[in-house]
Order: sequence, then structure tokens, then C-alpha cells
Amino acid sequence: MDDKQMIRRSKRLSKVLRHDPASAGLTLDGAGWVPVADVLAALGLDRAELEEVVARNNKRRFAFDGTGTRIRASQGHSVPVDLGLPPLDPPAVLYHGTVAAALGAIAAEGLRPMNRQHVHLSATEDTALAVGARRGRPVVLVVRAAVMAADGHVFHRSENGVWLTAGVPPRYFDLPGGRG
Repeated sequence: MDDKQMIRRSKRLSKVLRHDPASAGLTLDGAGWVPVADVLAALGLDRAELEEVVARNNKRRFAFDGTGTRIRASQGHSVPVDLGLPPLDPPAVLYHGTVAAALGAIAAEGLRPMNRQHVHLSATEDTALAVGARRGRPVVLVVRAAVMAADGHVFHRSENGVWLTAGVPPRYFDLPGGRG
């Protein structure tokens, strides 16, 4: 499959596994899983095409279960699911990529999940830069994750390495220019 087809199929799969399963006639279980056979039928894919989309997705957004008979999005859901990820102690710092236009709201309200279940944080500054660059000129916030955890905030790490937390109050990061 060419790159355009792969991107189109990946976006459709992301929509149905993260945000709107009903749009494809699918129902996620409580942990976000859906039978592969149902996805194939709903999206008009064959198994090899689905496996290629999962393998080639540069963000590793999708995962098969251990039996290969179910699939889910690794994180980023706007529909309620419990991924069953254990709480983990985060590294000392994590990173969040955004754009300058969002800094005013972030300074006032902190990082909020918006229409998703969690705030997404990156283990590396490079990854956060890439995330922020999707919407314009990126700005990277350094989040004092270990301090947050010591203060009782809970962290999880998704199957593809994205760190998840309910929110990041402003006191746990510095904004560019020394604000925060």
C-alpha cells in the first residue's frame, strides 16, 4: 500500500478505535479492545492490510492483544476505556509539545486532557518537539514528573511509551521565558 493509502487507513482506524467506534458499527469493550474480525469487516480491510497499518504507524498507536484476535488504540481515547495500565513512577522529567498560541491557557489552567482521558507526555524532548510541530511552531514544556508523583499524581505508560496522567497543574512546569 502506498503512503497516502496507509495514512488514510491509519486515520480511519484511529477514529474508530479512539473516538467514534459507532461510526463503523463497532463496540469497544471496557479496555478498548475490539475483535480484529469486526474491524476487518467494518473497514473493508484484509488481515495483511491491517497488520501493515499497525506496523507502519510511526507513533505505534495500535496494538494487537497476545492472541492477535483483538486490537485497540494504545492511548488517546475520547471514549471511556480503562487500558488497565499499572501506575508507574515516572522519570524525573517528562516533556509536553505544544504551540505558542496555547501557552496563555496552559499558564492559567495547566495541561488538561481536553476531550481525551489523559494528558500525553513524552520521554524525550525530540518526541515532544515532533508532537508540537503537528500544529505549528513547537514549544516544549519540561514537566517535573517525579515531583508530581511525590505529591500524589498518578502516571501510567502506554504500550507505545507515551506517559499518561490526569492533568499537570502549572506549578509542575516552567513556561518559555521563565513564566509558570
